[in-house]
Amino acid sequence: MEKRELLEELVALTANEDVFSVAREINELKVRFDDAIIEMERLDQIAQLEAAEKGEEYEPKDIRSLRKAFNEEYNGFRDKLKVQSDLRNAQENENLKQKNELITRLNRVIQEEENIGSALNAYKEIQETWKTIGDIPRAKRDDIQKEYSRLLEQFFYNLKIYRELKDHDLRRNQQLKEEVISKLASLVASESIKETEATLKVLQNEWEDIGPVANEEWDRLKSEYWGHVKKIYERIHAFYDERRNALQENINKKKEILKEAEELVASIQGFDSVKAWDQATENLLKLQENWRAIGFGPRKENEEIYKSFRGLADTFFASKKAYFEVVQQGFKKIADAKAELVAKAEAIKDSTDWKATADQLVKLQKQWKNVGSAGPKQEQRLWTAFRAACDHFFNARQKNFEDQDKELEVNLEKKLALIAEIEAYQPADDKQQSLADLKSFAANFNALGKVPLKQKDDVYNAFKRGLDKHYGQLKLEGEEKEKILFQARIDTLSASADAGRAFSKERADIRQQIEKIKSEILQLENNLGFFARSKGADALRKEVEAKINGANQRIESLKRKLKLIPNE
Repeated sequence: MEKRELLEELVALTANEDVFSVAREINELKVRFDDAIIEMERLDQIAQLEAAEKGEEYEPKDIRSLRKAFNEEYNGFRDKLKVQSDLRNAQENENLKQKNELITRLNRVIQEEENIGSALNAYKEIQETWKTIGDIPRAKRDDIQKEYSRLLEQFFYNLKIYRELKDHDLRRNQQLKEEVISKLASLVASESIKETEATLKVLQNEWEDIGPVANEEWDRLKSEYWGHVKKIYERIHAFYDERRNALQENINKKKEILKEAEELVASIQGFDSVKAWDQATENLLKLQENWRAIGFGPRKENEEIYKSFRGLADTFFASKKAYFEVVQQGFKKIADAKAELVAKAEAIKDSTDWKATADQLVKLQKQWKNVGSAGPKQEQRLWTAFRAACDHFFNARQKNFEDQDKELEVNLEKKLALIAEIEAYQPADDKQQSLADLKSFAANFNALGKVPLKQKDDVYNAFKRGLDKHYGQLKLEGEEKEKILFQARIDTLSASADAGRAFSKERADIRQQIEKIKSEILQLENNLGFFARSKGADALRKEVEAKINGANQRIESLKRKLKLIPNE
């Protein structure tokens, strides 16, 4: 249920005039609302961390107005409940006073009234008034009712009424009391304690309202009645004892988690890496998940221990936020430095001093590589602008050279001849000799120089297809296959018209793949914190951990490929 819906439910409950009938529901609703707010704050903190790690801005959600509205409504209800509770206590004391006066009056009728008609009229008036009087303090209820019942019994047994009417009333009263006893017997097996308590009160009132029975039946009925009542009260008391024990056990479990949280928060003083913070965050999220899995404890203790636990979580996330703000400041310095490189590249991209400008751009590219990463938010944008400026110059230089390279036709004929030789080549039985031959073909192709721009792609692709065909025929497996095929790709790229740009693009693509996999790992590691400790969740956890290991292995493979790319 959304937090706003919880507030609306609270407003609807507090509108109930009978505050005592909804008090328990409202208190449970308050706990649910507090848990929902905590969960919302936790998710908001996670979202802030993820945004910070991605270099994105994030505006925290403002829940203060909702919390204020809920607490104001709740506190208003508590005030109303206190007022009505005080009124009820005052009314119960007044009712007790009235019932004591009626008991005194009834006793006087029994002891002093000799006229049967007057005595009956006085009894009826007392009985009717007694029924209209509401509840009295619980501690006095049993004694007052017993005394009143005793006097009623004495009144009826002392009065000289007609035998027929008396016998009829006694038999009817016996039937009614036996019906109450039967209902009590059924109530013993009721599963709902709340319903049992309410029904028991009604049946006890019915029992007391029923008149006397024959003396010879009274002891039996009274024994059966109180026997069932005693069993029901024993069951009610056992339920609340068990509930209190369960609540205390929950508090003990929460104290253990609180101790772990205190140790975790104390350990963050020495953290100096993102990995350490991420691991600590995962551990804290696990503690929060375990905390929520535990039920409530006694209200006062539960509120106090939760306040301590929440305070520790707030301290942890505040410290983590401060740490990552420093990290973001480091990203900003690198972004500023790369912005300067972009400006320099854009300033010379239209130059026609091909040699000097190319040297300057290569120098800028080396500086770019040495500056470091500007973070996930800025790095891609800056790299796109920088590469666009470099591409603009090199494309212009390439176009300028197209009309100047007459000797490229000779190179074209030589490369076509070499391609024909490659296509006719038959791999040797010795795999190493075949690899050496293919590598020699690549070296010879690179040594022949450039070809006309219009044919360069076709020539290069034909050369690449020829080598790829022979590499494909070799029985390469596992890491050996991956390494040799990638080295062959690098050798082939060396023969392209602009090997430097091709290597830069290859290097950038691999780094982009590494960053993407790192983001996937981070997401998977964050997901681990949401799994509860259960049999089903352990299976999911193992699956995610396997994915993380596989992703790390892919990163190591990509890093090995980076080392194979020439630094030109």
